[in-house]
Amino acid sequence: MTDFEACALKIKIRSDVYCIVCIYRPPAGDLPNFLTLFDSMLAHLHSPSVNLIICGDININYLQTSSSKNQLESLLALYNLYGVVDFPTRISESSFAAIDNFFMDEGKNAKYTISPIYNGLSDHDAQLLVLHDVVINNQIPHSTTLRLINESTIAQFQLNLSYENWTETFTEDNIDINFKNFLNTYLRIFNCTFPYKRIYPNRNRNAWITKGIKISS
Repeated sequence: MTDFEACALKIKIRSDVYCIVCIYRPPAGDLPNFLTLFDSMLAHLHSPSVNLIICGDININYLQTSSSKNQLESLLALYNLYGVVDFPTRISESSFAAIDNFFMDEGKNAKYTISPIYNGLSDHDAQLLVLHDVVINNQIPHSTTLRLINESTIAQFQLNLSYENWTETFTEDNIDINFKNFLNTYLRIFNCTFPYKRIYPNRNRNAWITKGIKISS
């Protein structure tokens, strides 16, 4: 079992650079090793010119005082990062906890709101962070890539699924292998039915049509 998992995305909005990192700490993982690896990642990514935002499931309850929380907060404070979630993110019949969080530099994000999203898809609720000082350029891109999904292609997708011989997908005794086989088959049909297409929103598809003149009598 790994003690630290992370996935990062760096984006530039006008002159501002954001580095958004999603992390996961298994509940039974080794905390000292997690903190060591986390520290190494933060040292690599932290920069005065980058707005670093950390999010994810850390399995450390921020609604209670604990040694684990104190150690994590001490590490984050070295990089001027602080948790902003102050509401439960995992609620059961017998307990509630805030084990999912956002960590960011509030000096670089003076105006923000954080709220829960009750999606019903997991035993963890999602969190929505909105940065109100971010100005996004609304200029329409020269081109974009998307999938064509409409009633016609959905009907074709359902038809393609019905043609598949699913009995060969569930031939293994291992449920993980069966799920992998199912997912590979499903994605193959999905990608075939809904391929990516490049769209040019700025291109006038009717440029060859003259505007004409208005005649009144």
